[in-house]
Amino acid sequence: MDTTTYETCIRACMECAEACEHCAASCLREEDPGMMSRCIQTDLECAAMCKAAATLMHLQSNHANAACQLCADICLACAEECEKHDMEHCQHCARVCRECAQECMSMAAA
Repeated sequence: MDTTTYETCIRACMECAEACEHCAASCLREEDPGMMSRCIQTDLECAAMCKAAATLMHLQSNHANAACQLCADICLACAEECEKHDMEHCQHCARVCRECAQECMSMAAA
């Protein structure tokens, strides 16, 4: 596969990483950031995995599809955690994570 095959998924991963980093930073500014620790942890893990998956796709790595599957799993876990919270940044993050998971599942199945 060439990088154009991965283009949509790479964009989704980078958008998701940005949403997760924004969510984590916003959670840290909440009144009780300790209550948000699981959300922050999941956001940071998801952002890291999205960046790694995007890099492997860009490199046309033989491991890109496996990374996409793991990325989809982590995105879904992040979405589930963020959906537990009413803040707009969490709800936005959850939506973006679900979209990214869908794109990554498509790549993993390719």
